[in-house]
Amino acid sequence: MNERRPRTTPSDGAYEPVAISSRSGYDESVHHGAAVALDRDGGQVFSVGESDVAIYPRSSNKPMQADAMLGLGLILSPEQLAVACASHDGTDRHVAVVRSTLAEAGLGDEALANTPDLPIHKPAAEALLAGGGRRVPIRMNCSGKHAAMVATCVANHWPIDGYLDPAHPLQVAITGHIERLAGHVDHIGVDGCGAPAHVVTLAGLARAFRSLAIARGDVWAAMTSHPDLVGGDTRDVTRIMRRVPGLMAKDGAEGMFAAALPDGRAAAVKIADGASRPAGIVLAATLRTVGVDVDPTELGDPVLGHGEPVGTIRPVIG
Repeated sequence: MNERRPRTTPSDGAYEPVAISSRSGYDESVHHGAAVALDRDGGQVFSVGESDVAIYPRSSNKPMQADAMLGLGLILSPEQLAVACASHDGTDRHVAVVRSTLAEAGLGDEALANTPDLPIHKPAAEALLAGGGRRVPIRMNCSGKHAAMVATCVANHWPIDGYLDPAHPLQVAITGHIERLAGHVDHIGVDGCGAPAHVVTLAGLARAFRSLAIARGDVWAAMTSHPDLVGGDTRDVTRIMRRVPGLMAKDGAEGMFAAALPDGRAAAVKIADGASRPAGIVLAATLRTVGVDVDPTELGDPVLGHGEPVGTIRPVIG
């Protein structure tokens, strides 16, 4: 375990302006946040705000959690592993992969203890509701991670009941692995899906992604080979991996985003107010500071007026 050190908290003034949204040619909102970039040698060469701010990476922790489970003996196909790292759209394709992970462990949908939800993908959600469907755990964006968690319990002969408890052997092992990759875990809360949510520093998150990418291990290979399974066709996490070959990227709730290349370059971003819409754009701008060829204007969704694009979000860093 890494030794505890004082952290910068959001209340310490850790955030600075990172993006501006405009509407009909007039600047409307300013997004504050923090961003950090690492070069090929792992040196911190760019930052906005405080890089040691303590944050919940939220779903940006999933690659670390999945890597921990592989170390515990979990065996998954590349597609199953990509979905284990995903905040997926909840489409039929995503659900089929989740069910295959459960089936190979001798389990069904009822083994999942994550929060019931509708698909993120709006057409999939509308189709589900039109067909009489409802919120269920397997459609929730974290179901791939939870399927991997219960499958890891089966592989280790651990009880499935209580697998979300931070004191469960599975979660103790995952926490230890996160600390090895990202540094000291300052706090453990409850994530939106019910799993433990770990607090680390923003720079620690970037270092963790760097470690996974330069290792070129199974997590990196699965995510970069199947970016559509990590998110969805219209999602920034999928878009940015498709635009930059070899880039492992993962978004998270409350304005989180992290990414790394196997040459060692890495970045992590936190949007202060938790807004997700500028996170990918700010990540792209941060990656450009270390020479990654990605255009921030290719990411994000347009600002809408009466259902039509009337504005954009632009980074003010990089």
